[in-house]
Amino acid sequence: MNIFHSINDFRSTKKTIITLGTFDGVHIGHKKILEKVLQNTDDGQYESLVLTFFPHPRMVLQGDSDIKLLNTINEKIDLLQEIGIENLVIHPFDETFSRLTAEEFVKTILVDRLQIHKIIIGYDHRFGRNRTANIDDLINYGEQYGFEVEQISVQEINEISVSSTKIRQALSEGNMTLANDYLGYDYFITGTVVQGKQLGRTINFPTANLAIQENYKLIPQNGVYIVKSTIENKQVYGMMNIGMNPTVNGQNRSIEIHYFDFDAYLYDKEIRVSIVHRIRSEQKFESFELLKSQLEKDKKTALNYLNYL
Repeated sequence: MNIFHSINDFRSTKKTIITLGTFDGVHIGHKKILEKVLQNTDDGQYESLVLTFFPHPRMVLQGDSDIKLLNTINEKIDLLQEIGIENLVIHPFDETFSRLTAEEFVKTILVDRLQIHKIIIGYDHRFGRNRTANIDDLINYGEQYGFEVEQISVQEINEISVSSTKIRQALSEGNMTLANDYLGYDYFITGTVVQGKQLGRTINFPTANLAIQENYKLIPQNGVYIVKSTIENKQVYGMMNIGMNPTVNGQNRSIEIHYFDFDAYLYDKEIRVSIVHRIRSEQKFESFELLKSQLEKDKKTALNYLNYL
């Protein structure tokens, strides 16, 4: 996949089939649109292109620095590449860009820069300064500037009935079953393994402590989860605790993963952790022995669950 970090950087010798949006999560609703984009390339006559933005428009226009997103930029790149999108333009979103009129956006960006042949878009998409233009305006611009417009109907969207907002809510409640169903894959977090207090080793439950650089990444509700990772070309399972470590009076939220039947040097390695299922809420125990006993029960629960997959 070709990745461009500005509209101005985009280059292609072919006309493009375009869709645009934030695509947070790249969930099953997004995939329906992306599959239509790929189907319209006519076996290579045109190139597929996704136009997305960073920072998230809400961060800029509403000053919503607390918004949590389902994907980091690198995670979104990986997901779109797996689907088969040929070109991804990640344009910096700022107030100047937000002030473009609808016609300026269509003419100077879609037509002049991105070489549009066709755009595939949701029926309720709005664009341009203050989001005043709608799908009817886009169709009119298409007739004026010579590109096609295909809208995803309300029936198709409602048939899926999924949104990034619903997924964020499910994750905040620890409802991994619903979140993963909506996503079409197991929700994952990506981070670097860092040095921890190594207390888990003292009770035979060594953990990899995960540090996530992007503070806008949504971390699910505190608790214990069944997880899987691919490390050194091997798929390994384990259980993960997200929380404050109340048994040892922890002061900061941490993410710790104990992998089953796996021992490797992971410090400073970047790993992706897919979250399969939630086991329980975080608890405070009166002693390390009680904590160890519960972890042994959690491991048994996890292994029983995995055996039924």
